[in-house]
Amino acid sequence: MHTLQISMYVLALLIALALLFDFMNGFHDAANAIATVVSTGVLKPQTAVAMAALFNFVAILIFHLKVASTVGKGTIDPQVIDHYVVFGALIGAICWNFLTWYYGIPSSSSHALIGGLIGAAVAKSGTDSLMMAGLLKIIAFIVLSPLLGFIFGSIMMLLVSWLFVRSTPRRVDKWFRRMQLFSASMYSLGHGGNDAQKTMGVIWMLLIASGSLGAHDPLPLWVIISCYSAISFGTLFGGWRIVKTMGQRITKLKPVGGFCAETGGAMTLFLATALGVPVSTTHTITGAIVGVGSVQKMSAVRWGVAGNIVWAWIFTIPASALVAAIAWWIGMKIL
Repeated sequence: MHTLQISMYVLALLIALALLFDFMNGFHDAANAIATVVSTGVLKPQTAVAMAALFNFVAILIFHLKVASTVGKGTIDPQVIDHYVVFGALIGAICWNFLTWYYGIPSSSSHALIGGLIGAAVAKSGTDSLMMAGLLKIIAFIVLSPLLGFIFGSIMMLLVSWLFVRSTPRRVDKWFRRMQLFSASMYSLGHGGNDAQKTMGVIWMLLIASGSLGAHDPLPLWVIISCYSAISFGTLFGGWRIVKTMGQRITKLKPVGGFCAETGGAMTLFLATALGVPVSTTHTITGAIVGVGSVQKMSAVRWGVAGNIVWAWIFTIPASALVAAIAWWIGMKIL
């Protein structure tokens, strides 16, 4: 692989930009981890984000770096990667994240980043720069992650309904207010484990391209700690806008439904991370929430709101790719 001549200033700038994306990822996607536990009234927002941030960071002890490897080495031809491509990819992802956060749309930070990488790489070298095997796996999980979330959420809701069929609503509510603390923690653990690794992958590809690391060298510990720290701090500052959409506008949730949705979402994230697939935590929890709502009754799901979210998903990759292509061109002029 060719080695780029990148000044330490530019390298540091791009790493800082990657960590800013990671921070925004936590900020933007904090809602996914805490929406149900806040909207059901189990925890106050401040307590919920603190818990989510803690378990985002604890993920450093649990998961292998398979997702980071997929992003860093399995999406874009390493020969194409340079500081302009990384700059374009990050700017594209950050801009889309900010836009969707501002309007309270639960889009995917993960797919914004993938779209950014695609847009910048194609702008530089055309479609031959794409590693289709890795990208097809990611694209497949665009469909599979909400579907798995839906299935797991539905199964959990059916199972819980059967197990507690003789219990009073008050007893069920009291029990699952406690259980939701566990399910929300597990979902936050899965969120940190999958999402922080995407930024690690970007920094990894940058360090390899610059010659700071060999292609087969392990990812430095400082990168791992920095990325988990950034997403955790981002989660601490996460916004309420998307919490409201996720937690109540799709379907009204009670603690039992929140537990089932979070558990179904966590199961999906754990599976994807074990397989090394970067998935959307937004897609996952949305699918699980819809699954829980549909078990209660189909009319309990506000399909119009869910439809708007799906449209945001569809536009995420092309929109962030377009912004990234423009940012790549700008980067060529200023870096």
